Amino acid sequence: MNAFLKWTMLCLLVLGTGTVAVYGADLENVNYQIQLDTVSSGFDKVTCWVHPRAGAIPGETPIVVMTMQKLLLSGSDVFYALNEMRTDDLGSHWIGPIEQGTLGRRQEESLVSVICDFTPKWHAATGKLLGTGHEARYDGDKLAGEYHRSTAYAWYDQNKWVWSSWRSLEMPDDPKFFSSGAGCTQRVDLPNGDILLPIYFKAKGEKSSAATVLRCRFDGETLQYVEHGNEMTVPDPRGLGEPSLCFFNNRFYLTLRNDVKGYVTRSDDGLHFEEPRPWCFDDGSELGSYNTQQHWVTHKDALFLVYTRRDPEYDHVFRHRAPLRMAQVNPDTMQVIRDTERNLIPSRGARLGNFGVAEINEKETWVTVAEWMQPLGCEKYGSDNAVYVARILWED
Repeated sequence: MNAFLKWTMLCLLVLGTGTVAVYGADLENVNYQIQLDTVSSGFDKVTCWVHPRAGAIPGETPIVVMTMQKLLLSGSDVFYALNEMRTDDLGSHWIGPIEQGTLGRRQEESLVSVICDFTPKWHAATGKLLGTGHEARYDGDKLAGEYHRSTAYAWYDQNKWVWSSWRSLEMPDDPKFFSSGAGCTQRVDLPNGDILLPIYFKAKGEKSSAATVLRCRFDGETLQYVEHGNEMTVPDPRGLGEPSLCFFNNRFYLTLRNDVKGYVTRSDDGLHFEEPRPWCFDDGSELGSYNTQQHWVTHKDALFLVYTRRDPEYDHVFRHRAPLRMAQVNPDTMQVIRDTERNLIPSRGARLGNFGVAEINEKETWVTVAEWMQPLGCEKYGSDNAVYVARILWED
């Protein structure tokens, strides 16, 4: 059992207590509080925890399972086995972290592979927690050169509290899917159990990625590709990546990472999307989120985006990846309502760009993130590899 520090954070200010109503022109008011919990902290200057993401097993009090993995600080995206943390009292107490051997590294003929960028989410049709991500491959303690990559997945046995061995999703035999994956993405499960899973991909030798949404089926053990929608990219350096999907008010919305600026688009069927457009505030100015992911928070009456963005106050933070912010989105214009922007998680010098969103129940949504302790020296601003849970407590 890990001890942890808890405090409450106002949505209006960085710290404090209270309630906030967010709104836009002709949009619903949504009242909520934010409680910021620190699940763990501590920094050994060799490795750090990254990519904490949670999924909830439904119940009167949901059981929340969070996965995260260690990163080697002397390398670039050098990951180790996924670990599990678990709470059955909404974060008052946590079990773990417990290393999952089934989600660990694998020795291949000449390289080592690992599952990473993993996101668990409850799949109601099979009654299982299904996690998706993708593979990384290493030559020693560095990423291999150009390598084949696939979407990776695993499911959770809630009777034994263990994850299945991770598998790779079989894709069509097409060269464009040489490097493809669902790393750091949010998916949507349809009422019939089908899964809409966003991925990004590129052919061997290509520098620029495209994004699309797969329709998949999951039978409780095997994830199967069925079809995919239109393929989207932009000409800027590396194209589009890390797409995240949500469903709100009978439409699907997709947010996409790009080196220069984030993009957004929408769809009526979850497969065929409009041409992506840059993220902007409602005054027409660019949002300023760049070279990292954004994710969705959905409430029955409102749509929100969680993101980082350019801000001269935080020029000392790598790619301005802190603080982590949240604001309401106008679903008609697909613009962020500037007046609703609030800090979810404060900056302490380390980046917060690799995070997850979990719908716990109708009353709360969690945003999970760890202080990523690269580059070395970011700790001088106070960061110590804290693993945070920002609990969004809905009042409506």
